[in-house]
Amino acid sequence: MQQDIPAWIDGQLRPMDKLAVHRQGLRHPAVSVFVVCQGRLLIQRRALGKYHTPGLWANTCCTHPVWGEDPLDCAHRRLEQELGITGLTLEPRGVVEYRADVGGDMIEHEVVDLFLADCAARPPLTANPDEVMDTDWINAADLHGAMADTPAEFTPWLQIYLRDHGDQVLPGF
Repeated sequence: MQQDIPAWIDGQLRPMDKLAVHRQGLRHPAVSVFVVCQGRLLIQRRALGKYHTPGLWANTCCTHPVWGEDPLDCAHRRLEQELGITGLTLEPRGVVEYRADVGGDMIEHEVVDLFLADCAARPPLTANPDEVMDTDWINAADLHGAMADTPAEFTPWLQIYLRDHGDQVLPGF
């Protein structure tokens, strides 16, 4: 199934097939969401059927906006699609850009709108098995320890976010 996402081509944002964007390593918009509750970050393990980085741990959710979609609307949409989470207040945490090899001859070159939800209570989860194979609520020390011990179990972008943008994305992590 072909899915078009926005990508910068010759300096202009244009719709393009998502797989082609990643195979060519084209710069494109993305959204990443981090849900924290009582000092623990909700992370997800990507489903084995994902076209890149299957089975790896990532932040709460991430995606590409569809053509013309507002990043905040996209973040809410994807939280519901992947994890069944609705009704959270998402705080914009800025925009970062990264480029990473995600395997399978694919490159993520993303300009990412970051969002944080800091919840008093854990929201109910209904993980979509086509997207998510597992979830965990993890504290900063355990997350950094696991990433140091077994970095191959984590997506490149989660490692980049925490290493290069930790204070911006997740203060205290």
